[in-house]
Amino acid sequence: MIRLLDLARPFTGLIDPEEAHRLAINALKLFPSAGTGRDDPRLAISAFGLEFPNPLGIAAGFDKNADVPDAVLGLGFGFAEIGTVTPKPQAGNPRPRLFRLPSSEGVINRLGFNNDGFASAHERLAARSHRRGIVGVNVGANKDSKDRVADYVKGIKTFADVAHYFVVNISSPNTPGLRDLQAAQALDDLLARVLEARDGAEKKHGRKPVFLKISPDLSLEELDDVVKTVRKRPVDALVVSNTTLARPALLRDPHAKEGGGLSGKPLFSLSTLMLKETYRRVGKDIPLVGVGGVDSAEAAWVKITAGATLVQLYTGLVYKGFGLVGKIKSGLRKRLSQHGYNSILDAVGTEAR
Repeated sequence: MIRLLDLARPFTGLIDPEEAHRLAINALKLFPSAGTGRDDPRLAISAFGLEFPNPLGIAAGFDKNADVPDAVLGLGFGFAEIGTVTPKPQAGNPRPRLFRLPSSEGVINRLGFNNDGFASAHERLAARSHRRGIVGVNVGANKDSKDRVADYVKGIKTFADVAHYFVVNISSPNTPGLRDLQAAQALDDLLARVLEARDGAEKKHGRKPVFLKISPDLSLEELDDVVKTVRKRPVDALVVSNTTLARPALLRDPHAKEGGGLSGKPLFSLSTLMLKETYRRVGKDIPLVGVGGVDSAEAAWVKITAGATLVQLYTGLVYKGFGLVGKIKSGLRKRLSQHGYNSILDAVGTEAR
């Protein structure tokens, strides 16, 4: 099935990006993968009370509505993340709002948390709850919400019975004012209420890890404030990073100046720098998830050695296809052998210390 999807990939580049995405989701619904076999045990990660068969996950944005988490896992990912989901369904920003940058292998999106809402996603996750595989839920706030923190709290309470972990997404650039929640006082209040909700559900549903997803556009002083706050209100991991509003000077694609968040290869350097700076501040106290521009085994290895315990990708699949997952895992195995490491964890942060 992976090969069939990858054979079709050159043709999807000829149609509207959102339509191509819809077709990919529908293809996974029709032809769910039977799996790719067991992973090399050296790729396994034990963290947050969870056992990941390998460190690769699909980032939020691909399976917004929990339509195909098991098909995604069947492609060889070690974990799947759905969302971003918001309490109420919302249409997102006006089209066009998704743009390919082929010459630089990037994507700009200003989707604006378009999704079917909590109830719909919960119903789908509840229906697959008997199946194996780690599925995280990325929660956000509605654009018109009068209390955005309450939206995140509701997300924790709603999905506590079906999520293996949560990601609190306060770093999307496409919901006006959302990134303000990264400021110290606002973040302190947000995390206090979110963690209280998580702890309140623990007796009934078990303890679910909470991750915080941050922006690559933070200054180092702002990053210091985030780290100080998460030490006070300890989350289980930081996800570094979301898309960027920056536009590297070398971008030459016709859509390069479109508004929205930039992802893919042009984001790699900035997101990896932010990852390394975060690791230098938290060390092994707070695990990190590296996201942004991962499109090869080498890129994944750089994220890991910069401090990432887990690695996520999405835009790389647009240009490299689903076969990329197996290629990255194969490349990671080779690098472990070359360095004499017995585990991915042996490599984490070796270039950032």
